[in-house]
Amino acid sequence: MRILHVETGRHLYGGAYQVLLLLKGLADLGMENILVAPHDSAILSQAASYARTHPVRMGGDLDPRLPLEILRAIRSGRPHWVHVHSRRGADWWGGAVAGALGIPAMITRRVDNPEPPAIVRLKYRCYRRVVAISSAITKILEEQGVPSRKLALIPSAVPTGEFAGQCARDGFLRRFHLEPDHLAVGMIAQFIPRKGHHMLLQAAPMILESFPTARFLLFGKGPLLPSVRQECENRGLGSCFRFPGFRHDLPRILPCLDLVVHPASMEGLGVSLIQAAAAGKAVVACRAGGIPEVVRDRFNGLLVEPGDVEGLAGAVNALLGDPEKRRQMGEAGRRWALERFSPEAMVARYAALYKEIAS
Repeated sequence: MRILHVETGRHLYGGAYQVLLLLKGLADLGMENILVAPHDSAILSQAASYARTHPVRMGGDLDPRLPLEILRAIRSGRPHWVHVHSRRGADWWGGAVAGALGIPAMITRRVDNPEPPAIVRLKYRCYRRVVAISSAITKILEEQGVPSRKLALIPSAVPTGEFAGQCARDGFLRRFHLEPDHLAVGMIAQFIPRKGHHMLLQAAPMILESFPTARFLLFGKGPLLPSVRQECENRGLGSCFRFPGFRHDLPRILPCLDLVVHPASMEGLGVSLIQAAAAGKAVVACRAGGIPEVVRDRFNGLLVEPGDVEGLAGAVNALLGDPEKRRQMGEAGRRWALERFSPEAMVARYAALYKEIAS
């Protein structure tokens, strides 16, 4: 079985990283992969061992060159399936081109923001299957008119074994300029509005009042980074916050954190939350989107309502003050991640779906 994948992300995190895990797993099962991706994307070189690559020169997902390149890739590769992994244009082009050539197509939806129902019905009519990575996204798609018979639920995955290591504490403290008595609270997210960085800044004084040794490590990059830094300085919190940027060594960092916080107001599922669970870390997050499917309240973390600054501070304080509860929640989260969010489980579900429709 040959699958042609369309992934237009240029950076190897989020959806693009999920595609790479899928390509590797499908190749291990003996399936053939063809990857259509921007010529300057990070996934192309990484995927060369698992897929025949088809680089595309494009200025954006709406670039009219993209459908022509998808057309060429289908005609040369003759896939049994077209699997679209991106949005903002690729979701239109991929299904339309595949449908015109009589090739069945599917799309994976990773975000929980609603679209106009008329657009949804028109866009997804080209696809045999629409895969949602969380029940929250499935519900949104159903409400917007996607027939339930088209929908499938396949959660994202994390190579859970990579995050199960021990913490090298001394090196961690030196790397992030921390003292031995500091409590390290991590947030791993793009600096975009829906992730809730400004909410954490509002809650920080209430946390520091109870735990003056708390230090906040905000990993990631994005357009809001300068404004978050500026607000941090304006609030007099500069000495308590670190901005280490986007890191490729999270498997070494996460085991050393005391707590992970994720105050997002919208979230398809939350790969960083799965990573935190795999590392055995308790999480404080908002009850939004697919987050409750990873962070189960009072099981492997605490959930608060989106925008509830006082609730966020109270939940963080409750867990910082109870190391044994954090440990218990962390162990529960690790078991949950292994059971639900392993790459093997994700690949098996996709392979079964390909075969089901092909038969």
